[in-house]
Amino acid sequence: KNSESQLHLIGLCSDGGVHSHLDHLFALLEMAKRSGLNTVLVHCITDGRDTSPTSGVDYISLVQNRLDELGVGRIASVVGRYYAMDRDSRWDRVQKAYEAIVDGKGVVAKNAVDAVKQWYSEGKTDEFIPPTVITTDDPDAVLSQFSDDDGVVFFNFRSDRARQITRSLTEIDFAEFDRRMYIPVHYVCMTVYDDSFDLPIIFHPSTLENTLSEVLAQQGLSQLRIAETEKYAHVTFFFSGGVEQPVTGEDRCLLPSPKVATYDLKPEMSAFEVTNEVVKRIESGKYDVVILNFANADMVGHTGILAAAVQAVEVVDQCVGKVLEAVKNAGGSALITADHGNAEKTIADDGDPFTAHSINPVHLIYVGADSDVKKMKPGILADVAPTILAQLGIEKPKEMTGNSLLVDKE
Repeated sequence: KNSESQLHLIGLCSDGGVHSHLDHLFALLEMAKRSGLNTVLVHCITDGRDTSPTSGVDYISLVQNRLDELGVGRIASVVGRYYAMDRDSRWDRVQKAYEAIVDGKGVVAKNAVDAVKQWYSEGKTDEFIPPTVITTDDPDAVLSQFSDDDGVVFFNFRSDRARQITRSLTEIDFAEFDRRMYIPVHYVCMTVYDDSFDLPIIFHPSTLENTLSEVLAQQGLSQLRIAETEKYAHVTFFFSGGVEQPVTGEDRCLLPSPKVATYDLKPEMSAFEVTNEVVKRIESGKYDVVILNFANADMVGHTGILAAAVQAVEVVDQCVGKVLEAVKNAGGSALITADHGNAEKTIADDGDPFTAHSINPVHLIYVGADSDVKKMKPGILADVAPTILAQLGIEKPKEMTGNSLLVDKE
């Protein structure tokens, strides 16, 4: 305010609640209004994965209405999360989003709502909205451009898909693609996106004690985390309770996801490569615990294309079978589960493609030498870690509120 700089608010504009929430954007706008800021530019990232594929126009309308009500700010750019929220080093996508947000380079439209509707008419859905710069009839209106000393708030609260765009906007020696120049801005993250980022944080994480990772390490057990790169964060940072660094005895194996535009084009993704590697690691006898993620059902399910989702599930079925055979030969046991549904529902009630996570219960399947006398009872996600510890004969710590779900068959 004192330097008469611009404030840029960037984030996923939906109420999906997985990466962000519109309520947070609205709170930031109200704060900007109270602070008397003159130039507030909102950069809307459209969703279409955690929400309906064409619900973005409604969210953009809500943003525009709130801006009108408050009498502060305007929408400066609109871009699909396919470009702005890549997490697998597809920097060509991020570059397009960066250039629209920072340089005002992209398709130009005078109205954000009309622009999204136009993209729909051309067959684009929210996730894939091309970078679009919003101008006005006012020849003196500020375009979507950064200037020295501007303020920037990225309001996504989930970290994995905020990292790459944040790097491009803040790193002085950034080299993943050519920028016009480095523009020094005052950049604030909603949460901790990466421990290596030396950036201000609005909400610092709670410190979790005695996570499953830590308990296994305390017991002197070795563990392997393995996935393809699309799910890198899920078997490391997220699984470890928001901690990036590995614990003692933890190895990581990350195989590259295929470089395709969308995963319906390659439903198998890198599942076969992951399977071959994890089988080899299991046969080595080196690890007491293996945390494995197959990305297919989630990533292909997000496309909303039934035939591709079916292929994805068939591939995972084959691969799980091979992994279970290796576990059996090693004298081990396995739990098969998920933290949400997706591939089992690709068509919404109105007949449109369904691309979001479903709210259906998920399976927790136990496979072991005593499977004929043991079974799983219903539970919640918090019960999975205690169930793993019970299989290992380890008492759960007091911080774990769940309970083991493995019981005797009647």
